[in-house]
Amino acid sequence: MPGPEILVPGELSLAQLRRLCAPEPLQVALAPSCRAVIAASAEQVRRATEGDAPVYGVNTGFGKLATQRIAREDLALLQLKLLRSHAVGVGEPLSQRVVRLILLLKAASLARGYSGVREEVIDGLLALHNRGVIPVIPCQGSVGASGDLAPLAHLSLPLIGEGEVFYDNERMPAAHALERAGLKPLVLGAKEGLALINGTQVSTALAIDALLTADRVFEAAVIAGGLTLDAARGSDAPFDPRIHAVRGQPGQIACASAYRALTASSEIRRSHLENDDRVQDPYCLRCQPQVMGACLDQMRYAAQVLVREANAVTDNPLVFAAEGEMISGGNFHAEPVALVADALAVAIAEIGAISERRVAMLVDTVVSRLPPFLTPEPGLNSGFMIVHVTAAALASENKSLAHPASVDSLPTSANQEDHVSMATFAARRLGPMLRNTAHIVAIELLAAAQGIEFLRPLQSSPGLEGVLRLLRSVSPAMMADRSLARDMEAVHHLVCSGDIGHAIESAIPELHALHLA
Repeated sequence: MPGPEILVPGELSLAQLRRLCAPEPLQVALAPSCRAVIAASAEQVRRATEGDAPVYGVNTGFGKLATQRIAREDLALLQLKLLRSHAVGVGEPLSQRVVRLILLLKAASLARGYSGVREEVIDGLLALHNRGVIPVIPCQGSVGASGDLAPLAHLSLPLIGEGEVFYDNERMPAAHALERAGLKPLVLGAKEGLALINGTQVSTALAIDALLTADRVFEAAVIAGGLTLDAARGSDAPFDPRIHAVRGQPGQIACASAYRALTASSEIRRSHLENDDRVQDPYCLRCQPQVMGACLDQMRYAAQVLVREANAVTDNPLVFAAEGEMISGGNFHAEPVALVADALAVAIAEIGAISERRVAMLVDTVVSRLPPFLTPEPGLNSGFMIVHVTAAALASENKSLAHPASVDSLPTSANQEDHVSMATFAARRLGPMLRNTAHIVAIELLAAAQGIEFLRPLQSSPGLEGVLRLLRSVSPAMMADRSLARDMEAVHHLVCSGDIGHAIESAIPELHALHLA
């Protein structure tokens, strides 16, 4: 039986984050090497509680109330009241997968040894994760500055036996779940409540979860574009490596290589090399490396920022035990997450937008030279007419959702917190956008597969024929009208799970270069 996944604070990688986001949760343990710095940091806070100097969040109020001094005998009560007063989120609960990641990101950040919490607090977070006691966190209520205060308060309440959790597939009071799981509630010490709720872990976890899904959807979209290129008998000349080398954009170069590999040895392509009178294909075919490559570069940059943030210390004040100092700052401001989440939103919308354009091209007989709406008896049958309308609706919806969240800011806490990032919403809206784009890509895969049917007995490339076999295992060719709703859902699942890429990755190594980790 394999041992636990080891969390080394400050050294999380995207590959490890992918493992931690897997549908089946892993058992996780903290690297023993970090215990000494945690203890030293907690000792620094303990000494601060015995002094007379005001230390924000230790013996003062919070936010605009930072000038209010708290009596020494009330310091533990201050942290308890902080969690209770800040747990005021609304909306549907975040997914348990995302909450598990939040627990681990918070534990890893606190374990860096700059937050002043005791080992028991970090061990408590890991115990919730490992025992399957998953806090209920409402999805709305954070502006992404001063940390993700409300959602992290909901995350932290179960540590003290309050709030709600999911346990054994039931939603229940945390106290009941702790008892059933064999866990005891903690009594928080000075600064520990503040350290728990101050940070960017909710925004970061939402963005990382979306990024990992985007990685799979992106690969499926590239494959769909290759399949559409063959169905439309498009030219592979625009993917010539010399074109992309002289521009030098790395994502574009990687995508062009993938398109060349996807369409290599296609009988369909060879059949019309000498008889094609079209000089240039529409942009949705010809400019795929340029569009998708730019999206890939944005995703790669987002991955760098989010991995840094996953390893960051983002609460306040910070404890520098080696120097004997506690310093107030602003690492809780989630602007880095907000900006890359906005960039991801634009990339996700563009992946769907160009895919929708390819569907529109396939159903247009003038451009595709395939039967109208991809049906052999147009008029009697509507074929893919309204399937394309669904794709257009989703692409349009994504355009509205892609509006940058980071450019908005509403002052909070009586203008003490006067500029906020809106990172939590910026990251949270990526999930619905990805579902929309995955549906559009699924529609394109079905439409392209239908287009290939009209070119038989010619074969596509070996790789794309593998994709076609997978598609036909869940969706037969449609030569007479039927509802494609279930087919679309089945292919949507293949896109989101990564199965589209898995079907041919071993045969086309160029696809590996498109993955983030």
